[in-house]
Parts: sequence; structure tokens; C-alpha cells
Amino acid sequence: MTPQSTEGTVGHLLRELAPQVLGAVARRHGDFAAAEDAVQEALIAAAERWPATGIPQNPRGWLYHVALRRITDHLRSEMARRRREDAVASEVWADWAFVPPLDAEVGVDGDDSLVLLFMCCHPALTSASAIALTLRAVGGLTTAEIASAFLVPEATMAQRISRAKQSIKASGVPFDMPGADERAARLAAVLHVLYLIFNEGYTTSAGPSLHRTDLSNEAIRLARALRALLPDDGEVAGLLALMLLTDARRAARTGASGELIPLDEQDRTLWDRGLIAEGVALVSHALSTSPTGYYQLQAAVAAVHDEAARVEDTDWPQILALYGVLKRLSDNPMVALSHAIAAAMVHGPPAALALLDVLDGDARVAGHYRLDAVRGHLHERAGDPARAIAHYRAAAERTTSVPERDYLTMKAARLAAAVRGKDAASEA
Repeated sequence: MTPQSTEGTVGHLLRELAPQVLGAVARRHGDFAAAEDAVQEALIAAAERWPATGIPQNPRGWLYHVALRRITDHLRSEMARRRREDAVASEVWADWAFVPPLDAEVGVDGDDSLVLLFMCCHPALTSASAIALTLRAVGGLTTAEIASAFLVPEATMAQRISRAKQSIKASGVPFDMPGADERAARLAAVLHVLYLIFNEGYTTSAGPSLHRTDLSNEAIRLARALRALLPDDGEVAGLLALMLLTDARRAARTGASGELIPLDEQDRTLWDRGLIAEGVALVSHALSTSPTGYYQLQAAVAAVHDEAARVEDTDWPQILALYGVLKRLSDNPMVALSHAIAAAMVHGPPAALALLDVLDGDARVAGHYRLDAVRGHLHERAGDPARAIAHYRAAAERTTSVPERDYLTMKAARLAAAVRGKDAASEA
């Protein structure tokens, strides 16, 4: 294995293990902020050492050991600095004096990740802060990636996450799975977090790759665990169905060189029919037994796409109707963008472009590359290549995803070449 491939394997493993180890350390230590700091130090140490020394036989135990050692060292330093020799400090030190060896088994399982998920969606936090903190702790997203998902500056998001950790520490609430009533109160934030983690994994906001399968797979794993915990909740089922129906297309979304392939050009024989069947069954049952919700409707849209054997068989009027209901349920500019695309397929590009004009006054999306990308697509369909080229180029300049940038640049270049060819033919 080459050094580069070893580093890639280590990075993938660390992202997978991070929330599990954080859950175990936070459960034992009781201080979320201190546990996160210690685990981050352990991850940094592993990233520096493992590519050279090899991955240890028990990597999770190694991380757990190093994180606990970091907390122990910090505690020793703090006790020395403050000269705490009273009974309370002695009791705390006695509890933390023992650190398990590097190869010790760690009491970590999927439940710890789920507890961590609910812990981050804490009642002391605003919904936005809870979601941001969970994306950082459970999803492993960087502050920049989270800021991009929330459409806010990175500095603003960094402050939000820092305040969230301080609020959890000050609350004194123990690290444990909340009761049924508390779970219900936090569920909306938990679902939103899993949705954002999956989206970042399925279409990465920055970097050379379109996918981060570690994130999308972790989101699906946690959604399955959440459904096992809450089997009768329609929105939990809807979110899991949405993930499965979307992830079913992953193999067809990129070409041999990692280039983006849009939905209407994908080889549908590469779609995972097992995931599609599972997702359709989930959303069909949820829609027939539970109040209609945001994630169920999105899953229904995905099911309509996935059940079409050919792109021309897609039931666009049904998709347009579903997005119409979604717009009434949620003030989400990205839903409005998708609604406009569906409107173009049913009523034509001019009607869709009129719908997009409203979004120019929405600060959450005005200037976002997706708005330009959709406008470029609609102008291309309307037979206005000059405007399409301008919007494709503007979108390419604004996106931080390399595959999306390359795709948009290619669209603009092909249209420009076609225009030049037509002009040359007319002059001849």
C-alpha cells in the first residue's frame, strides 16, 4: 500500500471512529467539551503516527486510551495549578487515575453514537446551534463545511459551535439517552442533522471528490439505529427512505475520472435496486400510516425518479405537485429551486425562470452557485445559450466542489463551442 493510499485509509477510519470514541469518552468523563478536545488531540496523534507505523490492531482502543490520557494529563495540570487537595478533587482523581492500555476493548457501540446525537441536540441550545454542534461532533464536518450548509460565514459558525459546547457544559445534564418525552422534543433537530450529514456525504461541498461515503454511510447507519429506536415515527422512516433512494444512484453519479453525471444522463442499470425497493417500501408505509411530513415528501419525489425506467418516463407532474406541498410545509430556498426545475419540465422554462426571480431577494440563497446553475440550465432549455453560458460560468466560479466546478465549466464550454460553430456556419 502506498503512503498516499495509507493516509486515505487512515483518514477514512478516523472519521468512522471519531463519533464512537467521543461518545464513550463523553459518557465516562461527563464533560462534553473536554471530551471533544481530548478526542481531537487523539485523532491528530493518530493521523500523524499511523501512516508511518501502521494502523494498530485495535484502533478504537488506541484512540480511547490516548484521549483518556489527554484528559488525565489536563486534570493533573489543572489540579496542580489550582492546588486542589480537597476531598472532591481527590475523589475525581481516583476515578480517573486508571487509563486502560492501548489494546483494551472499549465499551462502544452504535448506541453511543445515537446517544451522542441526542446529546448534541440539547434543550439548552437553539435548534441551529444544536445542529451545528452535532455536525461537528457526530458527522465530523469541518466548521467551513457546516457554515456552507447553513449559508453563513465560517467565523459565525465557529462562534456558534463554541457557545453550544459551553452551554452543554454549564447545563450539567448527564451524558445519557434522554427519556421518551425529551427524545420527542429533540427529534426534529436530530433528523435535520442526519439529513445534512447525508447531503454533505452525497454531494461534498468542497474538495476534489463528489462523494464522501464515510459521511453518507454513517448517516444511513444512524438513521437505521434511530428507526429501530422509533419504529412508528413516519418522519424517521421518511428520512431513512430518502437516504436509501438517493444513495441507490451513487454508482451512476460519477464517471471513470470522477466527473459528475447528472440524473438525466445516468446509466440506470447501475442503480441499486435493493436500496430502491427498501426505500419505496418504507416511504409507502409511512405515507399510508403517518401524518405527511417533510422527509416523507422528499422521499416520495426520490421514489418517483427511481421508479422511472428511463428519464423520459419520469412523472414530472407528480413531482411538481409534491414540491408544491413541500413549499407549503417548509420555507426552504433549495426546495424552491427544485420546484422551479419541476415546473420547467411541466410548464416550460419561462414559467420556471419567473419562479426563480423571487429568490433573488432571499439572502440565504441570493448569490449561491446553485441559483446560477439552475438559471443556466433553464436558459439552455429555453434556447438562450448566451445567458446560459454566463450563469454556468458564474456558478462554476462560486462552487467549492471540484467535480461540480468542472461540470459547470464543461457545460459553458460546450455551449460556447456550439455557438461559435453556428456562427461560423452562417458566415460561410
